[in-house]
Amino acid sequence: MKLWILSVIAGILLGIGWAFLRDTSADLNTSTEAVKNDDLENTGISPAMESAVDEDSLLSVTATLDQIGPISSILISQDGEIVAEEYFGRMNANRTHNIKSASKSVLSILIGIAIEEGYLQGVDQQIGEFFPDYFESKPDSAKMAITIGDLLTMRSGLESTSRGSYGRWVISDNWIEYKLDRPLTGRPGLDRDYSTGNTHLLSVILTRASGMSTRSFANRYLFDPMDIQLGGWDRDPQGYYLGGNNMALRPRDMVKIGEMMMNMGDYNGQQIVSPEWIVESVTPVTGRRPGVINYGYLWFRRESAGLDMVYAYGNGGQYILIIPEIESVITVTTRIGASGTRSYRRELFRLFDSTIVPGLYQLHEVT
Repeated sequence: MKLWILSVIAGILLGIGWAFLRDTSADLNTSTEAVKNDDLENTGISPAMESAVDEDSLLSVTATLDQIGPISSILISQDGEIVAEEYFGRMNANRTHNIKSASKSVLSILIGIAIEEGYLQGVDQQIGEFFPDYFESKPDSAKMAITIGDLLTMRSGLESTSRGSYGRWVISDNWIEYKLDRPLTGRPGLDRDYSTGNTHLLSVILTRASGMSTRSFANRYLFDPMDIQLGGWDRDPQGYYLGGNNMALRPRDMVKIGEMMMNMGDYNGQQIVSPEWIVESVTPVTGRRPGVINYGYLWFRRESAGLDMVYAYGNGGQYILIIPEIESVITVTTRIGASGTRSYRRELFRLFDSTIVPGLYQLHEVT
């Protein structure tokens, strides 16, 4: 097919996909996990866009961003170009950084690819078939019927292995059995309870379905095609890569992932994952608070200065933030283990909402 036809089709898909998402976002609020771990609040700031900063003042804001907290990097991309790039402390462009639970959003992309490549049947596939030895010795029809989609949306019903339970889980001899041993404290497919154990099961499923480690699968289908340099990535006692935590990427590679998502799965003319999966994975289906639905397949949603924002979040302040309407991607990394990050992240989001996003809106309108 001629390149110009492909470009037209891609443009149509991009417009339809993100227009659909904007239509579904009227009631979105700050992310579920950010509310839980960061105590962020929706600032409600929707400043007049004409009062936004110009490019020079936007750059001056990012250049001093470390003054509000232990930020190690911030990058801003607009219209496919890096317009701001700052590193603080020992961080630099060539260093990878632990993106913590933002890894979960990368895992969501990998699951979409695995479905498209035929390794997995779809989000309704039940997990029982991937853990035959476990369920042979501990049969449980309710647990066996948990689906891939339930894991993607944190609705497995299994008691959480995050927050206060995380330490006990990761010091156990077998992370898979420990998670599957958890009682059903919620209704699978209905009740949301954030748990890295859910996403670790997804990593194990991906490995067993594809015959490749999750890292090898990611390199083959995502990282190598996008020239992304993967750093460290933890594994469990059985050798499975940790699903949803402790993956290290360079900030510029985080930007690439955000741009690929914003471009409906396309990266430099190569379709990494389908537009349909992008739309499905960022469409909210659940949330922690009653009446707030802001979590899709391991991606969060919120509103910033009146614009829809899709983002990946990692504990401590690791972010890939995507604002499709102004073709912008913002990435932030924060020093791991730094104190006082909760209050600084509230200030960071106020700055996004009041200054940075409106400034990007103005620059996008000018161009």
